[in-house]
Amino acid sequence: MLNRALSIRSQNRSSTGTTTSTPSQHHRKPFSFPSLRSPTFTQPDLSKRLTRLLKSSSSLTSHHESAAKERLSIATQLSEWGEATQDDSISDISDKIGVLLSEIGEQEDNYAHALDDARAALKVIRNTERSVQPTREGKKKIGDEIAKLKSREPQSTKLVVLEQELVRAEAEGLVAEAQLSNVTRQKLKEAYQAEFLATIERADKQIILARHGLRLLELLDDTPVVPGDVKPAYPHAGQARQILNDAEDDLRDWRPSGLLGEEEDSKMSGSGAAVSQVDKGKEVDRGSMTETVVNVGNGTAAAN
Repeated sequence: MLNRALSIRSQNRSSTGTTTSTPSQHHRKPFSFPSLRSPTFTQPDLSKRLTRLLKSSSSLTSHHESAAKERLSIATQLSEWGEATQDDSISDISDKIGVLLSEIGEQEDNYAHALDDARAALKVIRNTERSVQPTREGKKKIGDEIAKLKSREPQSTKLVVLEQELVRAEAEGLVAEAQLSNVTRQKLKEAYQAEFLATIERADKQIILARHGLRLLELLDDTPVVPGDVKPAYPHAGQARQILNDAEDDLRDWRPSGLLGEEEDSKMSGSGAAVSQVDKGKEVDRGSMTETVVNVGNGTAAAN
């Protein structure tokens, strides 16, 4: 049985009524000391463009991670505001909407990490380009030396040695270029297949959450109240809880069926995210509402 969290509010509050939260330990990045030199100035010519692309991709991933954190923060603030209104219907609905919003933020975070996995595949291409560059330069250097020597000393015995070296260099170049071509096609396909599948998954799951959010809003009675009338009691707490249960069930049952061939679909169906082969061993399940609440608050989930 899944332990479904039906509230986003923390039970640990300070005397002022504010929530005391601890930083999320999820996906914490280690400290790093980046070089003061621009990476494009220290890369071989062959890999400069891809190095710039990887740098831009890293920035994009960071923006999605920031958006996910902001979404989680907004969800918590909405829930706490609703509780402060002292209106049972607003309090309950805002809390449940906060759960859905926080899960939308979690899907954004999952997407950011899928982008990072796709970026790792492109790094393999970049590294292969780096390894090929010296071979190209060495072959060009030998060719230039032969041309100069032929113009100055056409009968030089050194020409035979250089021509033999050029043959070896060309043979090495053929192997390196073939490897680069194979790696480039394989990893390019792997990287963007993972990114597109992750994009579809994020969209589908956020649509699921949005539809259940609309169901929650239908439970909120917005009929104008005449001054002096007694406000009717809120009767939909059970329905609101069931909507969250339905949302979690739909997220758990989601499958990327029909996007790829049967073999690829079967590989993707149990993953919960489109992760490239370079990082399959690190994959975790981020689909439950419980984890959403742990990431937002301080590790405790209050259930109605």
